Amino acid sequence: MLIYGILLPINKFVDMLMNKEKEFEQTITKMLELLGEDPSREGLLKTPSRVVKALRFLTEGYDQDPKEILNQALFSSSNDEMVLVRDIEFYSMCEHHMLPIIGRAHVAYIPNGKVVGLSKIPRIVNVFARRLQIQEQMTEQIADAISQTIKPKGVAVVLHARHMCMEMRGVQKINSTTVSSALRGLFKSDERTRSEFYNLINTQTPSNF
Repeated sequence: MLIYGILLPINKFVDMLMNKEKEFEQTITKMLELLGEDPSREGLLKTPSRVVKALRFLTEGYDQDPKEILNQALFSSSNDEMVLVRDIEFYSMCEHHMLPIIGRAHVAYIPNGKVVGLSKIPRIVNVFARRLQIQEQMTEQIADAISQTIKPKGVAVVLHARHMCMEMRGVQKINSTTVSSALRGLFKSDERTRSEFYNLINTQTPSNF
């Protein structure tokens, strides 16, 4: 297996991964000790391994390529009207405190000869959500990935999110919401297109959806 330009036998690669996991777990154990806990008590015996697995999952976006995901499902199309996927739930962690960010994403684009499989839009949101983030940057990253790969006539991304670093600590403002947007192409240059997008994401969906 090729790692960092070096060819490693598969058994050595597995050993390297296992050593990293062990080191990660030891770090969590040390953190529990520094917090004044006893890592050997029953309720915490498996906590280090559980935390490692959880953090691996919550940051798996580092190992995913958004362009590769989008290119897997690009199709020719004559459609040149707005395509909108709204109310995409996402869960991320702020890079400053590693506390949860919980939100919804609205993503729209105007095709320019190509459309992308609808399921790929939420997947792109997850790619960037499952990294340590700030909301402003995540909004830009989603818009740029779609714009650079699909090359549409325009892209619009709006995120609504609650930040636990503001609610669980610090100013402790419960239920405060942060809204960020990134507009590209026609969504930025054409007021009617922009207005249509904002009207659509602010329209209440039927209760049976």
